[in-house]
Amino acid sequence: MWWENILIAALMLFGVYCFLSIAGFRTRLLTRKSNRTAESMYSSFADSERKQRKYARSHGGEWRDDEGD
Repeated sequence: MWWENILIAALMLFGVYCFLSIAGFRTRLLTRKSNRTAESMYSSFADSERKQRKYARSHGGEWRDDEGD
């Protein structure tokens, strides 16, 4: 019947709308602003100060306590 074709088309359009709204929600969720920094997220993975100094010396640099202004 003709109304079945309209119903199938409407269901397909509704499915596309649902997919796009879910994808948009995930995109907004994953790209939102955050106050977290790399230091706050990975502080437990940093080497000790001694290892950092040793690494810097072996690679021709200096290890500093400042933020690198």
